[in-house]
Parts: sequence; structure tokens; C-alpha cells
Amino acid sequence: PEGLGRVSMLDLLVNSLRMRPDRIIVGEIRRAEEAEVLFEAMHTGHSVYATLHADTAEQALKRLINPPINVPTTVIEALHLIGVAYRDRRTGVRRLFQLAEILPSEKGPQVNVLFRWKPLKDEIAKEKDSFRVKEEIRLHTGMTDQEIERDLKDKQEILRWLVKKKVKEINTIGRIVSIYYLKPEYIIKAAEKNEDVEKTIENWYS
Repeated sequence: PEGLGRVSMLDLLVNSLRMRPDRIIVGEIRRAEEAEVLFEAMHTGHSVYATLHADTAEQALKRLINPPINVPTTVIEALHLIGVAYRDRRTGVRRLFQLAEILPSEKGPQVNVLFRWKPLKDEIAKEKDSFRVKEEIRLHTGMTDQEIERDLKDKQEILRWLVKKKVKEINTIGRIVSIYYLKPEYIIKAAEKNEDVEKTIENWYS
């Protein structure tokens, strides 16, 4: 019969939790049911990722809290960051148009845009300081503001190194990230010296 044996998104979420994941990818959010699963996943304490069609972070928030999705504002506070992707139709290149954090407040959740893409210069510029995300990083890691900034700059340099070396293979990037979390100074030093990426990986495993 119609619908017999249906596997819901909630069933998939419960099954994924049995695999003890580090992160959960929910997929595209179009209806209330999918949004419910998204926030249920967040409340398990895992990092959760999903996609939603919207032009700005503000529009994404409005879509979530208004019909037909209707996520309660008390629940939406579990959402930390919204990244808005943009495709330049002239060049076909994708850019991160906005990166924003969600700030709980008495008036309801507010959007704080941290970074914004500047199309004329084709660069991502800092818009505002982080309040919520930085505070939670401090809380859970014990890092100072200076240590957080240093950590971000190190990661930026590593990404610039990979871009400069034209590294596009996901497996190569994954190995660099994996080595970084085992021994950060090894990858940081390789990036500073502009060493060959494949050689850096080979030397690590040799």
C-alpha cells in the first residue's frame, strides 16, 4: 500500500546517531518536517549542516521563522551561523556572499553579519566582530581572544598556500587538514615556507 515502509528523515537521523558521527548533514530545508529534524539534530550536541534557498542571511532567518516552516524563535537560537553562497553569472565563480551569526535577544533572534563579499574588489571583508561564536569558542576551549585570532590567521595562511599551489583535490585537502589537527606547527611551517603540498604529505607519512 501507498506509504508502507516509509523511512522518515527523523528515522534517518536516529540511525545516523548510532554511527557516532562528528557531524550531521541534514540536506535541504523546504518544509516544517525537515526543519524539525534539523533542530532536533542540533539538540543532540553535534555540528549540523543544512541548505536553504535565500538571498541573504536575514532572508534565511525569516524563511525559517515564518510560514510554512514556522520554527519557534526559542528553538531558532540553536542556530549559530549562516553562510550565503553566491554565483557570479559573468564568471561562473562561486563566492561566500555573507557569513553571519544568530544572536538571541528579547526581541527575537537577530542577524550579525561577520563577513561580506565585496564584488568590485572580489574580496571577503570583515563587517563586524563576533559576539556569540567567539564567546562560545572561549567557553569551550579556554582560548583567549588573541589565541583565537592567531588560530584564524594560521588557518587563513594555510588556505592561501593551498590556493597558491592550485590544490583542488578533496583528498589532498583532507590529508592536509588531518595532519594539521595532529600537528599544527608542521603544516603552518610548510605553508610559511611555501613548500610543495604533495611533498609535505609524503614527508609526513614517510
